[in-house]
Amino acid sequence: MTETNQTHPNWQSVQSCLMQINPSFCQEDPSGALTLQLDDEEWMLEVTPTGQLICQAGYNLDDMKSLLSDGTAEDLGSDELAKQAKFYLQQTTSKYRNQLKADGFTERVEMNDEYVAVFFERVIDLQAIDTLQQTVEHYCRLFQSKL
Repeated sequence: MTETNQTHPNWQSVQSCLMQINPSFCQEDPSGALTLQLDDEEWMLEVTPTGQLICQAGYNLDDMKSLLSDGTAEDLGSDELAKQAKFYLQQTTSKYRNQLKADGFTERVEMNDEYVAVFFERVIDLQAIDTLQQTVEHYCRLFQSKL
């Protein structure tokens, strides 16, 4: 069994192949995960060098504050902002949760002073490039069809 916190030995070739298949992948760190903005603009897909496929959505609390205050002088506390962000996140995830869980993803929510996000994660085989390509294409279509 491979440890999930170790970079796959062929990560560079996996990166290269995935970026050729879909040039929309971006990467902040040359040895880090590949990220793809999905058509449902709240969602991103990430392929990690440790063999994880992650579908994620989230809200920046500063953006949420701007959205909710909309020019008013009302100063919302971070607890209220997080509560509102979780409400919007629930609406965002409800379209996909059942399908992602049926596909073997586990769900976790992460909150801090900057954002509230939900992560659906599952292990993928980075050696099976064709299968990985089909999987990425499948989720691109899934997040396109639910708009």
